[in-house]
Amino acid sequence: KALARGVENVFASLPQVERGVSKILGGDPKGNNFLYTNGKCVVIRNIDNPAIADIYTEHAHQVVVAKYAPSGFYIASGDISGKLRIWDTTQKEHLLKYEYQPFAGKIKDLAWTEDSKRLAVVGEGREKFGAVFLWDTGSSVGEISGHNKVINSVDIKQTRPYRIVTGSDDNCSAFFEGPPFKFKFTISDHGRFVNCVKFSPDGNRFATSSADGQIFVYDGKTGEKICALGGNKAHDGGIYAISWSPDSSHLLSASGDKTAKIWDVAANSVVSTFNMGSNVLDQQLGCLWQKDHLLSLSLSGYINYLDKNNPNKPLRVIKGHSKSIQCLTVHKNGGKSYIYSGSHDGHINYWDSETGENDGFSGKGHTNQVSRMAVDELDQLVSCSMDDTVRYTNLNKRDYSGQDVVKMDVQPKCLAVGPGGYTVVICIGQIILMKNKQKCFAIEDPIYEPEVVAIHPRDGTTAVGGLDGKVHLYSIQGNSLKNDEKTLEAKGPVTDLAYSHNGAFLAVCDANKVVTVFSVADGYAEHNVFYGHHAKIVCIAWSPDNEHFASGGMDMMVYVWTLSDPETRVKIPDAHRLHHVSSLAWLDENTLVTTSHDASVKEWSISYK
Repeated sequence: KALARGVENVFASLPQVERGVSKILGGDPKGNNFLYTNGKCVVIRNIDNPAIADIYTEHAHQVVVAKYAPSGFYIASGDISGKLRIWDTTQKEHLLKYEYQPFAGKIKDLAWTEDSKRLAVVGEGREKFGAVFLWDTGSSVGEISGHNKVINSVDIKQTRPYRIVTGSDDNCSAFFEGPPFKFKFTISDHGRFVNCVKFSPDGNRFATSSADGQIFVYDGKTGEKICALGGNKAHDGGIYAISWSPDSSHLLSASGDKTAKIWDVAANSVVSTFNMGSNVLDQQLGCLWQKDHLLSLSLSGYINYLDKNNPNKPLRVIKGHSKSIQCLTVHKNGGKSYIYSGSHDGHINYWDSETGENDGFSGKGHTNQVSRMAVDELDQLVSCSMDDTVRYTNLNKRDYSGQDVVKMDVQPKCLAVGPGGYTVVICIGQIILMKNKQKCFAIEDPIYEPEVVAIHPRDGTTAVGGLDGKVHLYSIQGNSLKNDEKTLEAKGPVTDLAYSHNGAFLAVCDANKVVTVFSVADGYAEHNVFYGHHAKIVCIAWSPDNEHFASGGMDMMVYVWTLSDPETRVKIPDAHRLHHVSSLAWLDENTLVTTSHDASVKEWSISYK
């Protein structure tokens, strides 16, 4: 019996960022983890080893902000519909403790009191922009007023007497005393949107930063202005985020001028300037100072670990995907197994399957969704994209070189590589044979709509799955593709197909929820049929043992099937919780890799009893 399964590794998505909008990185009070949001997910990562990640997926709408309670036991997260969820951090299940709707509209920021009992929540509601209430009953402990536009940022002084400060698109900050919290006065020192407000950990100061490139520092108890950091300009661009050092003496700032800076607040001087690059994607939209870690977030979605001793080179950069992943493939290179993933924005990433260390290829690559990838005999990653190209990328160099791009006449949807330097590409209404990176043959307007393709690992037989619910067989002969005039019947429009590694079987999955396996040696006779999915199956992959294969469906299910026994199956429900699995691959006989539109990659250990 095939039984055990467990997630081994989660290579999480990057934060979802947009140009000109601050992005909040939350820190865990113990200093072990940091967290951020992408789509409907809250991503928690270990700060020392970011390959260790956990993803919370219970929001029904896009999440904007998540923050740990000072106790460390709960996280509060708020979404674009105005829902605030408070959930447990200690259990794997992340049980929901309370849910509130403080206002109807996007929650942009939230803050806890140091006793983890009260919460201030701000954003853009219809009639109000903020609320402050008890965490366990939701009853109000004051009001957030004094602004006439969306509130971007809120913070609560972590020492008594409590104070709240807010920052808004009305170019003002507001200061509150309490509890119960009452509006005291408005501060209108900034000339543009106030993006971020933060109390120092000791409560003696708070700082505000704005799109006007200025940072002001105030007395934490009275709200009196102390100074402007850097005189009349702290940065040459808008400042999206600030974060205090744990000892309250320094401040980290992140700016659209593509730099981050550390300030000595008492001396009003810059200690370090981190130049993050010259590309628009090097704009800095978020930051976090936690213990000895200084993190900043680029518009690319990359998370930079800043090095105080070498401001020109980060200690490490966490890369990955911030957009949904469409396809993946795996490949052994120099004794290491790598996972290659291609996303909706054309980005291809490669991951060390053991450590999660990852990077993209250098140079200019695809400009639109990567639809399918495969590795050929020459260790080239062959990829096709909605940018109407097929690319061959050398996996030893991992550099997109211009000469290895082949333009298609119409959009490619799928491809397969075969022995002898062949690639077959399925385009809309077209089947293209390529040899040694050159188009050599085309079948125009076959009488059916081709969708997917697989090539037999040895004899070059090409199986093309169509919307007509059939698999059409072709043979590669020199520079042409000859129709074998033989079709196999699937149970519905074919969505994916794959030959086993030894070439003995062809597995075909379809929109009618069935996997049909054909036996090649028996003239492609139907060998077995596998039922279990409750919705269209979208992807299929054979294990290297040739005895098992995995399928992923629109029902959010992944099944691992045993060829000889359709009744024995391993079920991985909710592999990616919010989205179906878009692609599958096997690293080895006991490790399955899945990916999805949640922009994360997961490794599962599968064992057979």
